[in-house]
Amino acid sequence: MFALVDCNSFYASCQQIFRPDLRGKPVVVLSNNDGFVVARSREAKTLGIEDLQPFFKIESRLRRHGVAIFSSNYPLYGDISDRLMMTLRQFSPRIEVYSIDEMFLSFAGMRIDTREYGRKIRDILWQEVRVPVSVGVAPTKTLAKLAGRVAKKNPALGGSCTLDAPGKWDPVLEQTPATGVWGINRRLAKRLEGFGVATAHDLARADPKAVRRRTSVCVERTIEELNGRSCIDLEEIPPAKKRIYCTRSFGKKATSPEPVLQGVALYASRAAEKLRKQNHLAVAMHVFIHTSPFMPDFHSASEVICLACPTDDTRVITREARLAAARLYRPGHKYLKAGVGLIELVDRNHYQDDLFYPEQPEKTDRLMRAIDAINQEKGKGSVFLAAQGVSRPWYMRQQYTSPEYTTRWSDIPVVHA
Repeated sequence: MFALVDCNSFYASCQQIFRPDLRGKPVVVLSNNDGFVVARSREAKTLGIEDLQPFFKIESRLRRHGVAIFSSNYPLYGDISDRLMMTLRQFSPRIEVYSIDEMFLSFAGMRIDTREYGRKIRDILWQEVRVPVSVGVAPTKTLAKLAGRVAKKNPALGGSCTLDAPGKWDPVLEQTPATGVWGINRRLAKRLEGFGVATAHDLARADPKAVRRRTSVCVERTIEELNGRSCIDLEEIPPAKKRIYCTRSFGKKATSPEPVLQGVALYASRAAEKLRKQNHLAVAMHVFIHTSPFMPDFHSASEVICLACPTDDTRVITREARLAAARLYRPGHKYLKAGVGLIELVDRNHYQDDLFYPEQPEKTDRLMRAIDAINQEKGKGSVFLAAQGVSRPWYMRQQYTSPEYTTRWSDIPVVHA
């Protein structure tokens, strides 16, 4: 048996942890640059506020209904997610961190009442982290996803739903559209219409081999999973990313080269940090800049750079990214966005040096380890390249940012007793 633990309105719930006065009230969280609504509390959803609505279009409506507005606070969300995952590890010896707010657990070999155990998980997470969750339990990961969806939408279940027999999951499949199945997007659902598939129940009854011939083995596995046969095991060790991108929109459109170059330097540095975290080296890099696609003078430019040798050196990656951005920049444009992608990666453990090209020096490795250790201990950005800029007036807008309650010393709440 598998369990999926899924946080309810995670970003909004994180904001309510240290603002208990907001519990039971509508809360929304905005995307980068305060552009769109990306998270809503249950009360905000009740008001009819839809996901991904442009903030400028509904700001007056939000204020009229007294909705609490927050900019995205990723350091806070990441730390709360880590606390959730660490707490969940006590409930199963085998786990998979699926996303920032979802985790799969295996109950194989455990003699438990799954529904009561799910409620226990929910209660402990609320007691220790103060984040509401829903727990779905089923013999496959795909069915566990559906069970979690049922638990979230039906308050009478107490936050835990178990689908452990066809008699329990068949009614759920009949009421679930094909696009509600894990891994079935709208484009794939249109192709499945040729098999007469409109609901999850239709998909479960389809011929898996015939569907595979016209789609993929992944859809065949999904069909097997919907019938209670486990085909997708836990990924206890997450696979390394094949590409690493860091992109952002500017808070203020760049009309001169310096903001663009500083932004590209910052994004290159962050991409290099992520590269080192997964113990890989970059062989090639993609740099792009563009203006707003809604402006009449839209301009977009990009370049792929092959690095002299595979590297994770922030200095080398940043230098090459800045040089590429300088070549791409054209005066007279108002640039809205820039990005850096490390697009060809090799594992350090399996990389074989080239006899005719220099390898990264050992002193570079020591320097990068020292920088990462300082930033880990003292806080993100404690040590950075001057090329990234200091004041950064171009940086993305975050007008409604909450304190980083758990990751910054100056923001730790003070308790008066």
